[in-house]
Amino acid sequence: MRIARFSIDGNVAFGAVEGDKPDELVLDIIKGIPFADFELSGTKVPLSKVRLLPPVLPNKVVAYGRNYAEHARELGNDVPDVPFAFFKPSTSVIGPGDEIQYPSFSEELHHEAELAVVIGRMCREVPRERVKDVILGYTCAIDVTARDVQRREKQWARAKGFDTSCPLGPWVETDLDPSDLTIQLTVNGQQRQLGRTSEMIHPIEDLIVNISEAMTLLPGDVILTGTPAGVGPLTVGDEVAVTIEGIGTLTNKVVKRG
Repeated sequence: MRIARFSIDGNVAFGAVEGDKPDELVLDIIKGIPFADFELSGTKVPLSKVRLLPPVLPNKVVAYGRNYAEHARELGNDVPDVPFAFFKPSTSVIGPGDEIQYPSFSEELHHEAELAVVIGRMCREVPRERVKDVILGYTCAIDVTARDVQRREKQWARAKGFDTSCPLGPWVETDLDPSDLTIQLTVNGQQRQLGRTSEMIHPIEDLIVNISEAMTLLPGDVILTGTPAGVGPLTVGDEVAVTIEGIGTLTNKVVKRG
């Protein structure tokens, strides 16, 4: 099931996305929330009549760096022996079609295409064999990075946590095997990144075990799983799009921060 979060006539709701052709997609409005038992209302609205929002509003976004060997090497970094985590605040999250605001304190903004894992239930110290039980589904993400700031500051809080630095969407796909999916990123229609989730150094199970050993994960929390090689610059006016096999495409435009 594809679960979207959207607004229509000033109201916010979740809906199940139905249909195959992009211009014929409809939303069956969900009674309740997707983190508990819910029913489909049978009330349907065309996707073209709503505004898609970030599919979830996470309490926290836990991101993993250098989880693809070629990406680690392209930036001159060692491949980590254990998962390497950092945080992006909830205020960094935006949705499909929202604007990425180029931060005033950076002159080198980069794109990083990522598969995002959405947590479906509160959990802590999750054993590896039960990881699938705590996952709601998967969505597309862009870990927008102020690369020059990342290089000169020991902590990555400003480089990766600024407002609008975490686009998510277009929806959450709940029925998906994430072990070997194509990830592609384009800028203005030109391919920049192309990889497969099977290239991850540490698979999703290891990432969930790693972070849940340290902290409680809440419904709607998001885990970013790393980016394949090919990261590169974004400039004002660029349109960046991430497509992940089995999920869909997330598109955002870069603008000057007002």
